[in-house]
Amino acid sequence: MHRLWEHEPTEPVWRQGGQVVVAAHRLVREVLADNDRFAPGNALDAVTPIPVAALRILARHGFRLPPTLANNGTPTHPGIREVVGNAMTPAAVDGLRPWLTGVVRRRVAGLAANLRAGLPVDLYDTLAADLPLLALARLIGMPQQDVRLVKEFSRAALELFWAPLDTARQVRLAEVVGPYHAKLRELVRTAPGLIADLRAHCGPGGEDVVVGALFFLLVAGQETTSQFLTLLLHRLAGEPGVRAGLTAGTVTVADVVEEGLRLVPPIVSWRRVAATDTDIGGFPVAAGESVLLWLSAAGRDPSAAAEPGAFVPGQRGSRRHLAFGAGAHRCLGAHLARMEAAVVVAEAAPLLRDCEVLKAPDCPDNMSFRMPDALVVARSA
Repeated sequence: MHRLWEHEPTEPVWRQGGQVVVAAHRLVREVLADNDRFAPGNALDAVTPIPVAALRILARHGFRLPPTLANNGTPTHPGIREVVGNAMTPAAVDGLRPWLTGVVRRRVAGLAANLRAGLPVDLYDTLAADLPLLALARLIGMPQQDVRLVKEFSRAALELFWAPLDTARQVRLAEVVGPYHAKLRELVRTAPGLIADLRAHCGPGGEDVVVGALFFLLVAGQETTSQFLTLLLHRLAGEPGVRAGLTAGTVTVADVVEEGLRLVPPIVSWRRVAATDTDIGGFPVAAGESVLLWLSAAGRDPSAAAEPGAFVPGQRGSRRHLAFGAGAHRCLGAHLARMEAAVVVAEAAPLLRDCEVLKAPDCPDNMSFRMPDALVVARSA
């Protein structure tokens, strides 16, 4: 279950690896929307139990993840979500578009010059990796951070909590996640913008909640988007008809983004835990069982899209994907991710003309996240 993007479901719901797996679009949406029967408390639980040696490292740096956003099924969730949502309104996000367009346009110009000179370029490293982090920092008023450290931390966190690992690797990852988590704790005590708003909302004694919210924003609010940009550009590299449509104006950028979210979402699965004895589409589920929601399979469900396996921007059902979840925990950064992807597609898709992929993204084993490492292209011979 750690390379779901390489497989297709054979049943709408079944039990495997000690959890109930749900792949049908209708049933995935049903579970996401029902917080009474299916709680989010296990969303951030480590897939591989963290050993004592790694836990000691995390504890030494004050690492704690109380219920905040994705894992919060308590009455505090709506208030925290409202504070974060107020910083990510459509108007605020759209206000970033001119700045982001300028950044991407300058980068694309440099990449195009390198391609013309016969040099290969890595579209992940030089274009997609840090863009969402830079945009998020401007949006929430986060003080400037060392981009390299943040990216190292966020990828380490995705691996530590969602990948199958041996003890030695868990210890090494804890040595990355723990120290940066301590830096986040220092940051939240004085930072302005959204962080200050969260401090005011949580009040005295609420520091752990603010740190937890920022932790999740830095992991889910930017790392997943850089992954999606890379996966989408890779898919576009193999879709000359779609690129031609973009050039001719017969295919819209927005439709390309939505079809990308449906077919190559960066988050392939998410978890809930059954709060009571219940069923999913008639399949019995016991209280306390983990439920794995196969989000990417739901997007390819034949009942949800006209041509579920094909990249056809604008097709019927293209926008019915669940890449951002659904219900009370639907991703607050959906509009931001769409805007960033739209800018990158509009500005960078022409780079792929007359190019070949020298290195496709390699994604390591992970239950929920893709995590591409590179996308190297060069002018065709």
